[in-house]
Amino acid sequence: MGNTKKKPELLIPASSLEVLKTAVMFGADAVYIGGEAFGLRAKAKNFTKEEMKEGIEFAHAHGVHVHVTANILAHNNDLDGAAEYFKELKELKPDALIVADPGMFTLAREICPEIDIHVSTQANNTNYQTFNFWYKQGAKRVVSARELSLAEIKEIREKIPEDLEIESFIHGAMCISYSGRCLLSNYFTGRDANQGACTHPCRWKYAIVEETRPGEYMPVYENERGTYIFNSKDLCMIEHIPEMIDAGIDSMKIEGRMKTALYVATVARTYRKAIDDYMESEEKYRANMDWYKAEISKCTYRQFTTGFYFGKPDENTQIYDNNTYINEYIYLGIVEGIDENGRARLSQRNKFCVGDEIEIMKPDGNNVSVTVNGIYTENGESVESAPHPKQALFVELSETPKQYDLLRIKNS
Repeated sequence: MGNTKKKPELLIPASSLEVLKTAVMFGADAVYIGGEAFGLRAKAKNFTKEEMKEGIEFAHAHGVHVHVTANILAHNNDLDGAAEYFKELKELKPDALIVADPGMFTLAREICPEIDIHVSTQANNTNYQTFNFWYKQGAKRVVSARELSLAEIKEIREKIPEDLEIESFIHGAMCISYSGRCLLSNYFTGRDANQGACTHPCRWKYAIVEETRPGEYMPVYENERGTYIFNSKDLCMIEHIPEMIDAGIDSMKIEGRMKTALYVATVARTYRKAIDDYMESEEKYRANMDWYKAEISKCTYRQFTTGFYFGKPDENTQIYDNNTYINEYIYLGIVEGIDENGRARLSQRNKFCVGDEIEIMKPDGNNVSVTVNGIYTENGESVESAPHPKQALFVELSETPKQYDLLRIKNS
């Protein structure tokens, strides 16, 4: 017996054209990307106009939507440039613009009335009156603040128009500050989180210095495990998709516009299967839970939490002893095509060697273990290993992969 509830959108981040294509092939219903300005991820490898055009066309050819972020909190001197940017986006025809600032919202409505506008989580959308306010301004969707519980989201759903969509995070890094409004980065480095240049000082290690004893560093102990006092675990709701659908969430959003293709492929494929399985039957979803959890741990993560969804986070949602990611697999590259000899063409990302056992990660959920039988340069020269990142190579594997398959190797 299938599920009668409305199937949610799976929304995946993309830091580059390669990652966008990966997200599309590995199960995204929609992707969100940033241009070279006006998005809150200045360090992300954002899209040029040409890349954005190609990415939107590729996504649309596969029935996938593209949302473009323009979610900075704008100053006066941003507005003329923002207007020009919206004029460019009008030509490129993305499916939605993500904005936080009322001024940017006003510009987008004036310049691109035909493009849907989604209100970013940066706008602190914590109650149903806020959702209704944005709906009256013409918003199609509002992204819920990360600080909301599922019970609060369910109440919002009951008190807003049916055609106003709710988008909520389902997976990814959590910000220690309220809805990302952090001043630490600006204070320490002059790079402003609200202008898109966060340096993530929440992940740093801290000590106390007493005023009369400069240079004498005393450790900060929340307990005996260490001093990373601001370092949050990552959100993971793979076990709670039924509750998110029940709350009335229309779009389930993965965080991570700074992440690699391996991360994006892993989370997109796992959540795609979990959502599809649940829509087919809750029994199938429950039966496959171990597979989802095993797969989701194969990309970088920091240990998991359910964030605010089931109540306020406590000391168990922090990591005190380190700031590093757990990284079980290393990304080798995406299969760009297969040549006449059956060799996979790829732009190599990390070193691997002839004889290595690696894994082909397929969009359909299968992982195929294969041996690297040969590595060849563009000139046809046989080499034993691939030490140079981004080097174009042809790889002969014990089983021929398909275009857009992803290659990875276990981190020894």
